[in-house]
Amino acid sequence: MSGPALFRLLGDDARLRVLRLLHAERLNVSELTQILGIAQSGVSRHLGLLKDAGLVVEERDGGFSYYRIAPAIREGLNGFSGSLWPLLESQFESAAATPAGRADEARLAEVRRVRQENFDTHAGPDTNERQLVPGRSWAAWARALGHLLPPMRVADLGCGEGYLTIEASRWASRVIAVDRSTTVLKRAQDLAARRRVSNVTWKRGELEKLPLKDASVDLALLSQALHHAQDPAAAIREAARIVTPGGRVLLLDLREHQETWVRERLGDRWTGFSEETLRKLLRDAGLDHIKVTVGARRAGDPFTVLIASGLKPTPGFTTTAGGAERGRPAFHPSAQKARAGGPGFAPSPHP
Repeated sequence: MSGPALFRLLGDDARLRVLRLLHAERLNVSELTQILGIAQSGVSRHLGLLKDAGLVVEERDGGFSYYRIAPAIREGLNGFSGSLWPLLESQFESAAATPAGRADEARLAEVRRVRQENFDTHAGPDTNERQLVPGRSWAAWARALGHLLPPMRVADLGCGEGYLTIEASRWASRVIAVDRSTTVLKRAQDLAARRRVSNVTWKRGELEKLPLKDASVDLALLSQALHHAQDPAAAIREAARIVTPGGRVLLLDLREHQETWVRERLGDRWTGFSEETLRKLLRDAGLDHIKVTVGARRAGDPFTVLIASGLKPTPGFTTTAGGAERGRPAFHPSAQKARAGGPGFAPSPHP
């Protein structure tokens, strides 16, 4: 490729972002689409142009096509000038200091985390090969824990596209999914229909003013929803309101961070919460036996997931250190009515 044609090719910001990512990690089209936030067809087109120019190479692995930056660029081979790589390195370093560059790195870290969780790997002491461990799956482990739970009435608040809603429907007697976006709810309903899920009710509403009655569910879930709330304290109070006495509010959200780009890119109103802030929000909503722990953290990832929960007290009952109320089982009576096979346990109604 001639010099002018090469520099025209590299004059596109999206292609420079692709090269920077492929310098850091071998990625497939789907992963690049998630990181870059552009259409898959656009990613494929950029990769095709870069591959034709010899700037990236394609490798097949496990039925997927992965791309990485071509070694020839670093080594000045195949017609590439030895001065090209220093120019690219300089550009990569400059981009790393920009909000867009930090956003790409954060999303790359998330892709790496998902890879680690979905495809656990191991390497022997005398080999550098990464091998797939059949059967290891965090999703399967989470579903296994669902076998230990009795059927409960669950509210998934800020449900988004419904992935957690559908997982909860496997062990819940009924799930009420709430989101403020009609468009997002429609996508969630379509997904549930494809999965043949029938025990979910979908409702449009705000976290600060839920379309549910008092004490109408046993568990209120907020997964990565609180940082989108206009008033997090009001959202937690509403979650506590709809939970029956003896029920729980459970939330997963980000620990306080400095990645301000999430406000513009992802619509986040809050850049996470400290552990003490979450404790205070739950306590001020009238909950007790509050727990806040780290749910997920990875070296180099600017985002840490916190898990927080609180129990809604029952008038006339005291609670033990473990959160169970003296004088009644650890699960709410409404769930116990459907139990089978022993105290506190029941088969899931949804396979």
